[in-house]
Amino acid sequence: MSGTIWSLLPPIVAIALALITKEVYVSLLIGILAGGALFTGFHPLLTAEVTFDIMGSKMGSNINILIFLALLGIVVSLITKSGASKAYGDWASKTIKSKKGALFATIFLGALIFVDDYFNCLTVGTVMRPVTDKYKITRAKLAYIIDATAAPICIIAPVSSWAAAVGSSLPEDCGIDGFTLFLKTIPFNLYALGTLVFMIYITARNMDFGAMKTYEEKVLRLGAEETIDDDSIKITGRGKVIDLVLPILVLIVLCVSGMLYTGGILEGESVVAAFAGCDSSRSLVLGAFFTLVFILVFYLPRKVISYAEFCESIPVGIKAMVPAIIILSLAWTLSGICGEEYLNIGGYVGGVVGENALIGALLPAIFFAVAVGLSFSTGTSWGTFGILIPIAIAILGLKDQNILSINVAAILAGAVCGDHMSPISDTTILASAGAQCNHINHVSTQIPYALSVAGCSLGGYLAAGITQNGWIGLIVGMAALALVLTAVTGTHKKEA
Repeated sequence: MSGTIWSLLPPIVAIALALITKEVYVSLLIGILAGGALFTGFHPLLTAEVTFDIMGSKMGSNINILIFLALLGIVVSLITKSGASKAYGDWASKTIKSKKGALFATIFLGALIFVDDYFNCLTVGTVMRPVTDKYKITRAKLAYIIDATAAPICIIAPVSSWAAAVGSSLPEDCGIDGFTLFLKTIPFNLYALGTLVFMIYITARNMDFGAMKTYEEKVLRLGAEETIDDDSIKITGRGKVIDLVLPILVLIVLCVSGMLYTGGILEGESVVAAFAGCDSSRSLVLGAFFTLVFILVFYLPRKVISYAEFCESIPVGIKAMVPAIIILSLAWTLSGICGEEYLNIGGYVGGVVGENALIGALLPAIFFAVAVGLSFSTGTSWGTFGILIPIAIAILGLKDQNILSINVAAILAGAVCGDHMSPISDTTILASAGAQCNHINHVSTQIPYALSVAGCSLGGYLAAGITQNGWIGLIVGMAALALVLTAVTGTHKKEA
C-alpha cells in the first residue's frame, strides 16, 4: 500500500468524515486508524499498536509545543483574572470621544492581544462592549471587529499559539524549521492581510455594505438590538492597563531572546545566524515560563491577585488549551502514518503532480479553496492545516522553499477564512459571546465581508501559482481588494 493510490485514503477519510459529521477529533482518529489498517494488512492489534506508537513518538518529539500551549494558557488565564483588561476598558471609555475612535480602539486592543485567539475574543469583547455601546455601535459590528482581529492577527504573529501550531504541523525530520517556514508565509497570507486592510478601510470611511448595512439600518430603525447575556469572564483582580500591556511585551521580548539564545548568540553567532539556527519550540517554552515568573513577581507583591488566585489560574489555563492539544496530537499522528516510513503519500502524489504542470500552477488556489471548505465545515483552523500542510510538503518536497511557502500560506489563509465564516467555529462563537451578540446575526453579517476578501485572495493565489511568485500574488490580491473597496465606496456615496 506504500506509495500507491491507497496512501491517499487516510486524509480522504479524515476530511470526508469531518465534512459529514462536523466533528474533527473522531474524524482524525478514524483516518489515522484507516492508515494503520492499510499499513498492517488490516491486523486489528497491530493497527492499534502502530497508531499509538506514532502518536507517542510525535507527542514526544513535539513536547515543547505542548508545554508552550499549556504555559500560554496559564498566562492568558492570569491576565484575564487580574482585571487588567477591565482597566483598559475604563481608560478607553474616558479617553475615546467618537464612534470611529471607539472602533479603532477596539482594533488596537485586538491587534495587541495577538498571542491567542480565545484570549483575544473574550477579552476584547468584555473590555470594549461598554465603550461601543456608548457610541451606539451595534453588537454585530463589534463581533466582526473582534473576529477580524482574532485569527487573522494570530496567524501572522510570530509569537503566538498559532505560530507554534503551524510550525509543529511539519513532518518530523523534514529538513526545514517550522518557525522559519511560518515566517516565510506571513507576507503571502492574503486573507489575513486583506482582512486587516478591509477592516481598517471600512472603519476609517465609516461605511458598511451588504448584510451588515441592512442590519445596522434595522437596529437604527427599531432603536434596539437582540443581545445575549454572558458572564463567562470572572475578573477578581485589581489590575491596571500596565498589567495587560507589560506581560504581553515581556512575553514577546523573552520569546525572541530565547530564539537568539537557542540559536547560539552567546557562543558568538550573529543575530541573523542565531535566528536561522534557533530551536523555536524550546525558545517559546523558555519565553512563556519566564513570563509566568515575571507575572508572579509583578502581580503578587502589588496584590493585583492573591497567591491562591494565581494557583487557581494554573489548571484553568491548561484546561483551556486541551482542545488545541488534542487536535495537534491527532494531526501529528495522521501526518506520521502518511509519511515516508509508512504509507509514503508523498511518493505517490508527488509523482502525479510532477507529471502535470497545470496542477502545479493551480495548487495554491486549490489548497486555498480546499482549506476554506474544510475549515468552514469543521469549524477548526488548526485541524485543517494539521491535515493539509503535511500533504503540501509531501507533494512539493523541500527543494523550492519559495513555492512551498506560497502553498502553505494558501492553506493557512484558507483555514482562517473558512473558520472566520463558519457558524460552528469556536472563534466565531467566542466573538459572538464576547460581544454579547446573537450568534446568527454575527455570522450572517460577517460572511459577505469575509467572502469579499476571500475572492480577492483566490485571485491572488491563482496569480501566485501561475507565476510561481508570491509577491506577484500579493500585488494581484491587494489590487483586487482595492477595486472591491473602490466599488463599495462609490456605491456608498450614491446611496448617501
